Amino acid sequence: MISETPSIPRGTLSEFPKNWKADLISGFLVFLIALPLCLGIALACGYPAIAGIFTAIVGGTIATFFSNSELTIKGPAAGLIVIAIGCVTEFGFTGGKDPDLDYQAYRLALGVGVAAGIFQIFFGMFRAGILGEFFPSSAVHGLLAAIGIIIMAKQFPIALGVSPEGKPLEIIAKIPQFVLEMNPLVGLIGLISLIIMFGYLFINNPKLKVIPAPMMVLFVTVPLAIFFDFSQEQTYTFNGQDYPLGKSFLVAVPESMFGAITLPDFSGLTTTTGWKYVLMFALIGSIESLLSAKAIDSVDPWKRKTNHDQDMLAVGVGNTIAAFIGGLPMISEIVRSKANIDNGARTRFSNAFHGLFLLFFVALLPGVINQIPLAALGAMLVFTGFRLASPQEFIHTYQVGKEQFIIFVSTVVGVLATDLLMGIAIGIFVNILLHLKNGAPASSLFKPQISVQRDGKTGVTVKVKDSAIFSTWIALKKTLEQFPEEPRVTLDLSETYLVDHTTMGKLQEMEKTFKERDATLYITGLEYHQPLSNHPEAGRKKARLG
Repeated sequence: MISETPSIPRGTLSEFPKNWKADLISGFLVFLIALPLCLGIALACGYPAIAGIFTAIVGGTIATFFSNSELTIKGPAAGLIVIAIGCVTEFGFTGGKDPDLDYQAYRLALGVGVAAGIFQIFFGMFRAGILGEFFPSSAVHGLLAAIGIIIMAKQFPIALGVSPEGKPLEIIAKIPQFVLEMNPLVGLIGLISLIIMFGYLFINNPKLKVIPAPMMVLFVTVPLAIFFDFSQEQTYTFNGQDYPLGKSFLVAVPESMFGAITLPDFSGLTTTTGWKYVLMFALIGSIESLLSAKAIDSVDPWKRKTNHDQDMLAVGVGNTIAAFIGGLPMISEIVRSKANIDNGARTRFSNAFHGLFLLFFVALLPGVINQIPLAALGAMLVFTGFRLASPQEFIHTYQVGKEQFIIFVSTVVGVLATDLLMGIAIGIFVNILLHLKNGAPASSLFKPQISVQRDGKTGVTVKVKDSAIFSTWIALKKTLEQFPEEPRVTLDLSETYLVDHTTMGKLQEMEKTFKERDATLYITGLEYHQPLSNHPEAGRKKARLG
């Protein structure tokens, strides 16, 4: 008896009847995670809370069908908070002191978002998705860790009922002061929320995690806020000191979601500030989205592969539409996408269902959202920031190699001290200096020395001279992918002085890609290279003779 090979699920209308139940359940569970996070991310960006919901709805119901990615969830991401709040701040955002100025800053940021989305559409159309491959791994991870630290620094005071002001390093220095100035009842809700979010990390029984941590936070803190009567303007005394309570400590969304639709103001695009943030939204958002899509592909139960150019096009379309109606920038978001897989999703319709659940909930029950304490959302974002800047990230990078740790920390410090673009530029500059120190010829830093030989017996051999590093990886990747019909491709690195960590990691990924199409990538010539650490993806250095 011949056993049938299980078919690979696809998000098509013809297969919808086979997969809709699994996708519906997963979409609902992802909705439970997404609802509070969308609200919290929007507020942390200086946008109205409803803006995050707009983005997730567009990402679920529209953008998902422009991509071939079956399991990614598209919506607002914590990784773009720093860019978004920087954008509205430079456009005059006052943090609630002047609502008219805040509204205008929001509209100007929407204009920037539309332009960034159009850039991403062009990235996808002109196959620029591979640009995400250019940046060195440790610098990218350093960028994300720095973003996580900034999110934690800015959201921890909000979880305590205090308004943080200043640059990231200044806010970090003021954390003891924020603790002393904590609004006790608001801080109680924030601390309970933190305990729930971090406590879930220590629960191993899946049955106890049926309710996602963010939704559990709401189940606990919303009744607490009602009990303490947060919706009424009042003052209470604790330990001889007066503290305020009121609606300013709760989420505010309009009774009519459609009445909250806001059109962009494009006058910001006549300024250098506007174009600076167009570049940051388009570039960093694209990198984050590509990294997320690649990560989700690696854990897809059916090993389906995302077309990154097509996914970039989808994100661009989604961002353009979302910004036109008042939404945040979106990416293919990794945490919700991973939850989508864990909850049994089969196709892209799970993303669509998650968007539809958000649409119906916010349209029909806005009053429930207005009972959510801001401190609870702040605590959730503290946890999200912790995930980005986890101590494990620092440990892992150090294990890969000391030089990678230097690049990682340089990027983190650079971002905290300056901004995102300058920070990652600092990380790349430090990486180049270390490559020169480790023997890479200056002439090979951006001009790859690659040759191709064909042999009837051994197949295709790709030979690299001088160095194989992050800045020349795109050219090497394109060369290796030129032979899709070859069962065997040999990569000869014997004449290189340095193969860096980024290239080693990507070559291991490429070996798996070749294997999936029943081909083999042989990597030779590293016998005389010395690993820079014991990690399997560590860079390899060969001593020069003479």
